[in-house]
Amino acid sequence: MLVSARHAGLEFRGIRILTDTILEIRNICKSFSGVPVLEDINMSIKKGEVHVIVGENGAGKSTLMKIISGVYRKDKGELFFEGEPVQINNVQKALNVGIGIIHQEFNLLPHRTIGQNIFLGREPIKSNFLKIIDHDLICKKSKELLDYLELDIDPRTLVYNLGIAQQQMVEVAKALCFKSKVLIMDEPTATLTRKETVKLFEIIKKLRSEGVSIIYISHRLEEIKQIADTLTVLRDGRVVGDLSIENASIDQIIRMMVGREIKDQYERQYHLHGEEVLRTENLGAKRFSNVNISLHRGEIVGLSGLVGAGRTEIAKTIFGEDAIEKGSVYIYGKKYQRMSTQKATRLRIGLVPEDRKEEGAIMEMPIRHNIVHAVLPRLFKSAVISRKTELSVAKKYMEELGIRAPSVNKLVKLLSGGNQQKVVIAKWVCADCEILIFDEPTRGIDVGAKAEIYGIMSELVERGKAILMISSDLPELIGMCDRIYTIKDGMVTAEFSRTEATQEKILAACV
Repeated sequence: MLVSARHAGLEFRGIRILTDTILEIRNICKSFSGVPVLEDINMSIKKGEVHVIVGENGAGKSTLMKIISGVYRKDKGELFFEGEPVQINNVQKALNVGIGIIHQEFNLLPHRTIGQNIFLGREPIKSNFLKIIDHDLICKKSKELLDYLELDIDPRTLVYNLGIAQQQMVEVAKALCFKSKVLIMDEPTATLTRKETVKLFEIIKKLRSEGVSIIYISHRLEEIKQIADTLTVLRDGRVVGDLSIENASIDQIIRMMVGREIKDQYERQYHLHGEEVLRTENLGAKRFSNVNISLHRGEIVGLSGLVGAGRTEIAKTIFGEDAIEKGSVYIYGKKYQRMSTQKATRLRIGLVPEDRKEEGAIMEMPIRHNIVHAVLPRLFKSAVISRKTELSVAKKYMEELGIRAPSVNKLVKLLSGGNQQKVVIAKWVCADCEILIFDEPTRGIDVGAKAEIYGIMSELVERGKAILMISSDLPELIGMCDRIYTIKDGMVTAEFSRTEATQEKILAACV
């Protein structure tokens, strides 16, 4: 089923030379609307290696992967696969060559079975005359692939009923079904728990031992050292350098990515906090119960827990998206047993949600509309929107939060992840929120943008704002928070001060 790690050959002056390179990228260039995105990219991927590609958002990683996998066409340059020049003009051509990709956003049909997804478009036929799909063979072959991936699940299960980690394994099975010799993984651990990440790494190591080459894109630098053999750094559409992972330090990688040194990304000024602005009393709703937490002005309080522990549900209940079933929320000392998003907004509470694309920003609208969205009734009391005022306000917060775009008229969907997140934050800063809830604020953004988000959060609490922060990144929580609550199975299990908190203590309280 899987390829063996046989050598490929290259022609040089009529002589065929053996090499362990499976994919070679030579002088690849790509522009959009005349703007260069990739310039003279050169890279070699060896057989049976995990080749990690890192870079800030907008560095060109995704564009390069889309060229390799046939989604985009290159403007210039050459691709060599197993020593032979190849023209990859579409996704099917890439699959036929032996290149598969697992996108960060999965490409699965939720109401089809695992087997149907794996064999979609290539269903085996019982009879050429009747064109009847051989569902028994689909089930058998799918089970073989799932067994190889050590996934104990019936291939007749609907994808809709799978967890995120299981869906990812189905994507891997699809790629293996195509007999992929090169497998591209784009941010594969972004939504996985620690346990699921460990499992994925075991599968990656198994594939590597079978001779499959993995191109791995990640913003999580701490996990790179666990699986990478080679690392390539992109910056502004160019290759900055290649590193052997055993000789690379995290600080060195960061410097190469951002072109500057980030000494202390969690740097904060700590002061005595002010008055209490938020408190929950035996709060209960779907997936959590009897939650008692508090938040003061000038304070960042963290919520830590495994995926599914109830952290996001707590945040959404405080913000009024989910109904309170039991207990109360106290805002500035006043008791509330019913909340709504409209009431929360009037009380100057803002939520920066976990999924910025679906819940945080209106992706098809420009920056200016998104920034003033939450403050429209306050800004334009006559219900007549002044374009001049809208532009002026949007430009002010675009500059204040360092949103990088040519103008406030740029569509949010065209921005990098870090800049999209800044637009969501700008919306609530513009609304002058006193209480801000940040749910996974740095997920899927690069190290440079992370440092900028941390700086924005620090500046907000310096001004007396209060932040409730949810994160699966323990170093981030410990580095940014004054206090941390741990959540397990919908209940608060512990509270740690900044001086008490360690990764070991927090993790022990979460599992």
